[in-house]
Amino acid sequence: MAVRLRPLPALLVLFALFAALAMARPVDHDESQYVAAAILARDWLPYRDFAYLQPPLQPWLFAPLAALFGEWAWPGLRLVNALLAAATVACTWLAAIHAGASRPAALAAAALLACCDALLFSGAMARNDALPGALLAGGIALALAPRASAGSAFGAGLLFAAAAAAKVSFALPAIAFGIHALFARRHSPGWIALGALLPTLLVAFAWTLSPAGFTFGVFDFPARAPADFYVARPWKLSLAAKAIDAVKFLALGPALLAILLAARHRTTTPAARLLDLLVVAGLIAALLPTPTWRQYLLPALPPLFARLALAWTHRPPGRGARIAAIVFACAGLAPSIEAMLSSRPAMPRAMRDSAAIARALDDAGVRGPVASLAPQYLAASGRPPDRRFAAGPFAWRSPALLSPRDQQARRIVTPPTLAAQFGPRGIWGPAAILIGGEAEWSAGDPALDRPLEAWAQKEGWRRVALTSPRFRLYVPR
Repeated sequence: MAVRLRPLPALLVLFALFAALAMARPVDHDESQYVAAAILARDWLPYRDFAYLQPPLQPWLFAPLAALFGEWAWPGLRLVNALLAAATVACTWLAAIHAGASRPAALAAAALLACCDALLFSGAMARNDALPGALLAGGIALALAPRASAGSAFGAGLLFAAAAAAKVSFALPAIAFGIHALFARRHSPGWIALGALLPTLLVAFAWTLSPAGFTFGVFDFPARAPADFYVARPWKLSLAAKAIDAVKFLALGPALLAILLAARHRTTTPAARLLDLLVVAGLIAALLPTPTWRQYLLPALPPLFARLALAWTHRPPGRGARIAAIVFACAGLAPSIEAMLSSRPAMPRAMRDSAAIARALDDAGVRGPVASLAPQYLAASGRPPDRRFAAGPFAWRSPALLSPRDQQARRIVTPPTLAAQFGPRGIWGPAAILIGGEAEWSAGDPALDRPLEAWAQKEGWRRVALTSPRFRLYVPR
């Protein structure tokens, strides 16, 4: 007797698994600017009042959530992304069914998507990958709705454009869908354009806040920073390294297998043509940035696995394909299983460190903003990060991208401009300086903290005792 899947309980179970992973997965310094932006966006505007190196949607959406979570903002935002990752899987399942796939094939493809390390990583980190991934998957499901209507067209335009407003790489699938809609009879381009208008206006408003700051954060920094950062390791920017990394990350999960299997199935249905177009656009978006990282694959995954479900509906997988799918699924799950089985889950340890920092700031009587390359640790302290450090270590480690005058205008500080921006005796400096979050255990470089600590020591700032051995705290005498 066939077992009928109940979508809501299945979604809740999937969220519980993603949530457990979010609490266990190691800290990554990439989370710094996203947690800081969500906290700062409650009171300040990105690009004008603090630097943000991505499109503007996520800080504005997540700022109320960060306020709601309070001192638990960092793990709370991880849980939000876990929910969004589960929603990505659910919407991909729905998109496959709308495309004409059978329910068993759609369920199998969605389960394989949930085994991709790119999605598992994105759903466990407080980054900006899970939100556009869920928006894209939802947009595809609406675009393939069995009964095309003004509402589905409006919703698809809204979600595709919102995905691009959260992360630039999702703009390519959005553009591809817009071009497709102009030539597909079932779509209503006018309603799609109307749905895309709201995210477009939001991005335009963000640009008006600071055109130069917006251009630098959204386009200039992502284009120039990798070449500046990897100048001593040029091989990382080579085409050979890109090819190796792309294959490696596709193989950490069934995505590589899905490409091979879906490519064998040729069909001319409108749904298949749209999914093929979105897969190609997503893969181009994944391969354009240099170097290539696992999370960059996310724009390609929802359409890819919906397309796989369609292929398996017309030609069910044989024994060899099923075995290969299991092998690749295990490869994708391996990093997450390792994190889950770790004797020290990362987020509880991070919150203990955050609590220790909060107690030290209380004992030192610090009330103002704190400078740190790891501003995510300040969420539990009730003190805001110094806005000049809102971008975490990323703008800090690329001082050549902006002149000293432009750094001050963009509210960015780097080691060469530290003394000038903090002023004599630190009169324009922060209320405290937190050192230690940029380390090997956070996938960072501990050398980046040294100029900041050297300045504090040179100016005679007092080191405050901390119960966490990972961090050092300095306050003015």
